[in-house]
Amino acid sequence: MKLTTMTQITLDGVVQGNGGASEEDRRNGFERGGWAKGAGDDDTRTLIAETYQRADAFLFGRRTYELFAGGWGAVEEMRNHPVGVALNRSPKYVASTTLTDPEWSGTTVLPTDDLATALTELKAQPGGELQVHGSGTLIPWLLENGLVDEMTLIVVPVILGQGARLFPQNGPDIRLDLVESRVDSKGVTIQVLRPAGRPLYATV
Repeated sequence: MKLTTMTQITLDGVVQGNGGASEEDRRNGFERGGWAKGAGDDDTRTLIAETYQRADAFLFGRRTYELFAGGWGAVEEMRNHPVGVALNRSPKYVASTTLTDPEWSGTTVLPTDDLATALTELKAQPGGELQVHGSGTLIPWLLENGLVDEMTLIVVPVILGQGARLFPQNGPDIRLDLVESRVDSKGVTIQVLRPAGRPLYATV
């Protein structure tokens, strides 16, 4: 399986609290939640749903997993949505040192003492996509360890000025190949990118 990610992100790189509920993630005094609510047109929403539907398995960090389990895994209306159907029928893996007894059916907690090896073995299994949604702490770690094959950024045209960002101020340098790009009728940009080694720098 190839490991792919899909992330809603602001122009200044924030991924925290994108959901419809302003109280969803208030860590570190974050007060500007729900910034992605209403963003994107029908085509973008269809793209997101179709992406979930083609997954063979899902990988989460603990926080995103718990948010998804409480919604897509528990609320009947959400379970019946195409995204919910995809999530509930597919295997789910969680990278966590604290989650020991997941209640969402089909969930496996991965050992974090050697997570890179566990994920390499998981990716070696037959199948199409192992997808990561949300999981703003996990994705940078996956990128740093060379485990991401393709990433989709759904860029919402807003600057928040606060909140946790997807790419740390001091992190790995990664060159990306742009595979696909489009802008929807609401100004949301969808970019599909593949890691392609390190950037090329000018020489003196």
